[in-house]
Parts: sequence; C-alpha cells; structure tokens
Amino acid sequence: MKIHIDVECTPEEARTMFGLPDVKPMQNALMAQIEERMKKTLSAMEPEALFSTWLPAGVQSFEQWQKFLWGRLTGAAKEAEEGKKP
Repeated sequence: MKIHIDVECTPEEARTMFGLPDVKPMQNALMAQIEERMKKTLSAMEPEALFSTWLPAGVQSFEQWQKFLWGRLTGAAKEAEEGKKP
C-alpha cells in the first residue's frame, strides 16, 4: 500500500511545520562576512599586487630550475667523457 500526499507550502512554512529553526539571520550574517572577505581578496588581485607577490618567487624558482637542468646536463656530459677515457 502506498500513500502519496502533496503539500503546497513555502520553505518557511515547511520549516515551521517540521519544527526546524529559522536560519535566515545566520545566513545573512555569513553572507555579509563572505562578501567582505571577497572584496578584500579582489583588492589583492590587482595587477600590481599580483606581480609583486608572484614575480619574485616565479623568477627565483625558474632560475633554480635552470641551474638544476644545467647541472644535470653538464654532469651527464662529464660522465660520458669519463666513460670514453681508458
């Protein structure tokens, strides 16, 4: 046996009918905090701020990568030359 009941009500009416708490004040406060944080983050996303944050680390890591590759290539060339010598 199956029983099907259709209830037409708003979400607020459903919450009160089932005894659930009203979370709108909490949602509004949370959304205000999220909006404030996003505004602060967006100000940090200006091109000048991005370059000052990323460029030094990016250049430094690129130089380290070049040194690593160069060291491996020159090391492999030395090993090949030493292998040829009797």
